[in-house]
Amino acid sequence: MMQRGIARTTRRALSGSCSSSSSSSSRHHQRPRFVSSSEAAQKVERESDLPRMPPFDYSPPPYSGPSAAEILAKRQQYLSPSMHCFYQKPLNVVEGKMQYLFDDTGRRYLDGFGGIATVSCGHCHPDVVAAIVDQTRRIQHSTILYLNPAIANFAEALASKLPGDLNVVFFTNSGTEANELAMMIARLYTGSHDIISLRNAYHGNAAGTMGATASSSWKFNVIQSGIHHALNPDPYRGVFGSDGEKYAKDVQDLINFGTCGNVAGFMSESIQGVGGIIELAPGYLPAAYSSIRKAGGLCIADEVQAGFARTGSHFWSFESQGVVPDIVTMAKAIGNGIPLGAVVTTPKIAEVLTRRNYFNTFGGNPVCTAAGLAVLNVIEKDKLQENAHVVGSHLKNRLTSLMDKYEIIGDVRGQGLMLGVELVSDRKLKTPASAETLHVMDQMKEMGVLIGKGGYYGNVFRITPPLCITKEDADFLVDAMDHTLSKM
Repeated sequence: MMQRGIARTTRRALSGSCSSSSSSSSRHHQRPRFVSSSEAAQKVERESDLPRMPPFDYSPPPYSGPSAAEILAKRQQYLSPSMHCFYQKPLNVVEGKMQYLFDDTGRRYLDGFGGIATVSCGHCHPDVVAAIVDQTRRIQHSTILYLNPAIANFAEALASKLPGDLNVVFFTNSGTEANELAMMIARLYTGSHDIISLRNAYHGNAAGTMGATASSSWKFNVIQSGIHHALNPDPYRGVFGSDGEKYAKDVQDLINFGTCGNVAGFMSESIQGVGGIIELAPGYLPAAYSSIRKAGGLCIADEVQAGFARTGSHFWSFESQGVVPDIVTMAKAIGNGIPLGAVVTTPKIAEVLTRRNYFNTFGGNPVCTAAGLAVLNVIEKDKLQENAHVVGSHLKNRLTSLMDKYEIIGDVRGQGLMLGVELVSDRKLKTPASAETLHVMDQMKEMGVLIGKGGYYGNVFRITPPLCITKEDADFLVDAMDHTLSKM
């Protein structure tokens, strides 16, 4: 049934690629076909059966740019072949407004992926746009060698959101850059080289962060030294279930048997994003941090995807484990789509970069930091953390209820508006249902819902919408998933 459904979808996509001239000429030689009243009634019944997107008071102006086919051809000719698109028929997104995206035909989609957990306030939030435009009109770029209020004001506001002595900020342009810098700082401060991260982790794709990343899908065959990967405290697939302290013993074992006894640091997400929305088992980070600090290492919290109120209950995801890191890295939601990242640490640890010259041309750019400050203000003004908690809890409850209807759903997990739904063909064996995942994504797109996927097997829906999503949007997303699963 699944293969036939996928085949039909493929045939429909292929049939839609015929040129307009050939279809036009054939119409002149074919007798017109009249739709019977029964056929029309069936069509109306089918359409009325589909979930309805909540109303939204905005319609984009007509699009007059290049077609999706033309853009795809340019991508294939001029851009890296490593770049790929979601969906059998790639989506040409030309405009965004809050939690919605619009394609080149003006069709509206609920954005359940948020540009990979990047759009926090909503697409083109007027306050963020105004801050960017205002700063661009004043000065777009100078250098941090001169004074400018934008970087200082944002650093102060950002530091106020972090606990303890975490109040020194280094700005970067991305999460990869932030994690690379954090790893270097840990090595310089401790005088050690070894860093421990988790299996299934994703921390970036540069030389150092690729080493810390622990999934063969994201690792090239280049030198990646001084990295050790601990057992992943995965409550769903892990060997110790939800016992975080048992998993943490592997960190101590790695220190004892894989290093000289001293380490530079430990880096982890509290909810693994690319890895499939894996929440670390309760109690894991306190035990792991204890072992690391006894070995002289620093604890690095990667908040690139889960930070900035996305988990709802807390502003930072590490807070749910009751720990305070030595270094925090962040990006994505920090700028609502502007290229911006940051490393925040203590004054004592920050001193290590004064041993030589450390400089980042675009880190702390006035336009980017003005946008970052606007994002913090919008999260507070629009009560987006509260919304992430309330709507996220409602969304998770509704997704969990689908498990009673469909055996293919093996697990529903996550916090706030960082949720995962894992599909399996066998609940007992937890066999990944990767092909079915792609099929459901494609069908949900046809109904106007966009979600992502992740996990090593590509069988986990990643649901990370803008934090301004409503309960009605959440219901529409679940209804679309429910409808698709019911037809399989």
